[in-house]
Formats: sequence, C-alpha cells, structure tokens
Amino acid sequence: MADTNVLILGGCGQVGTELATGLKTLYGNDHVIVSDLKPASEAMVDGPYETIDVMDKDAIFSVIKKHKITQVYHLAALLSATAEKNPMFGWQLNMDSLLHVLNIAKENHISKVYWPSSIAVFGPGTPKKNTPQDTVMDPNTVYGISKLAGERWCEYYHEKFGVDVRSIRYPGLISYKTEPGGGTTDYAIHIFYDALKKNSYECFLSADTELPMLYMPDAIKASIELMEAPAEKVKIRSSYNLAGFSFTPAGLAKEIEKQLPGFSITYKPDFRQAIAESWPGSIDDSRARADWQWNPDYSLEQMVKDMLLNIKKKL
Repeated sequence: MADTNVLILGGCGQVGTELATGLKTLYGNDHVIVSDLKPASEAMVDGPYETIDVMDKDAIFSVIKKHKITQVYHLAALLSATAEKNPMFGWQLNMDSLLHVLNIAKENHISKVYWPSSIAVFGPGTPKKNTPQDTVMDPNTVYGISKLAGERWCEYYHEKFGVDVRSIRYPGLISYKTEPGGGTTDYAIHIFYDALKKNSYECFLSADTELPMLYMPDAIKASIELMEAPAEKVKIRSSYNLAGFSFTPAGLAKEIEKQLPGFSITYKPDFRQAIAESWPGSIDDSRARADWQWNPDYSLEQMVKDMLLNIKKKL
C-alpha cells in the first residue's frame, strides 16, 4: 500500500474531513493530500495540503504530478439547497470538475476515481419505498440533475475508456464533527445542537417527511470499502444505492426525547420541503450488500446516543 497516494478534492467539507482521517489511518499521513479552495492557514489540516480550485484542470493535474497521486476522491460539489439558489454555477461546478478528473484518469495519470452521487438523482416519479437500484430517475433540482448526468459520465468513461471509477448514492449524512454544508437533510444535524442548547427545535421539514439517512462513520466505511474492493466485484459503475436507516423528523425527535426528557419539536416547512418530497423515503441497497458486502454498523438508536454524547462534549 506504500505506493498509494490519495488526493481528496473538496477535502474540507462535511465528508472530506472525516474521510481524510480514515484514509490516513489506512495509508499513512503523508500519503493523503487534502485539498480545497481555502488557503492552508484556514484549512487547519494535519498533514499535506494543497489549495485547488476544482474548475481548474491544470491545477488539479499539477498537484497529481507533484504528489504522484494514484487515487482521487472527488467530493467538491454545490449541495442541493445551495445549488437551487445559484443553478448555473451549481451545474457548472458539479459537472466541469467531474469531467476534469475523469479526463485525467482517462489519460492514465491516476488509477482510481471515487465520486459520490446522491439520492437527489431520484425524483417525483421514483418509487418512494425501497427505491430499487435501477428505477425511474427524474430529478427536479440542479444538484440532482448534475448528479444524474455525473452517473452517466462515470459509466461512459468506464465503458469507453476503462476508467476505474466508483460511486455511492449518499443518502442524508449525519455527523457531529463538521458543520452541515447546505443540504436538505441538514435538519438531522441541527436538531441535536438545539436539543442540547434549548431542549427544543424548529424543523424546516414537516413532521412526517421520511428520508433515508446514514451516520458518517458508516458513510466513510462504505466509501473506503468500495474503493478497496477488487475491481471485478464492482459491478455497477454509475453509482450504488446505499442506506443505513430511514426516519421522519417526528421519529427522530422521539428518539432524542428518550435521551432528553421534555425535548419538544415544532415545524415550519420552507423551500426544502418540496426538495425532500421529491426524494425516496427508503432505499434498497441489496446490490451493494451482495457485490462488496456492504453492511452498516449503526442503528438509529446508536446514532442518536453517539451524536448527543459527542455534541455535548463539543458544546
């Protein structure tokens, strides 16, 4: 593994910061290069760091050459709620940056690419319960449209040029380590902070909005396991469905109240409600389980206890 050198693009985001820790444990501190738009002084990163604008292919390529990079985890993206406020920039950033990385891989400068998709690829016409791996995909957000297009490009580059690209459709991700980045599922993080500070929370989704979620340690585990799997086991090159558990804001509040008696929740749905309603309520991830033995470690109850414990330490 000593000759594996990893570059994380968008490494200061919610996923990147925790993925970097997992990859450094696997490959060693000096073999994982974290990059983002921020200058190094603001990034507060332990280990090698590069400032990269992912819209600049030459900048990405020069860092790949400098550090003899073999794998790229491309995480930089404008998320669902943020992209809706600036659609053209969201499309351009999400699309051009992926094509830069795929083209660098096509030219054989790197051996493996990881790029996350999202449940945002699904839409109003998608079956809501146990959404299958292969199904109707009619996204109605810029983020979802860009992720669906990205999935098609990943499969195309694998089929036409042999690029070893791997992907997971992340559901909502829950983490106590980094602040949320402007997604529709962010309520499931905010709620814990307000629960501990005020013992109450005002939710921007309605009480019965069910969404699939994943605890961040499981998301990191899945991403690394997929990248470490032998190529012949990776049968899907668009993106794998993945899930941990599904819940509604009311259901999550109930779990929190078990730990914090007297906790209360109120509801004031905003523009994110329409986005959430276009997404699945639960996901069938049987292909990931069969192909590369995916299995989450955390239940909803375990996640709630762990979030409260760790956020309490932070506060």
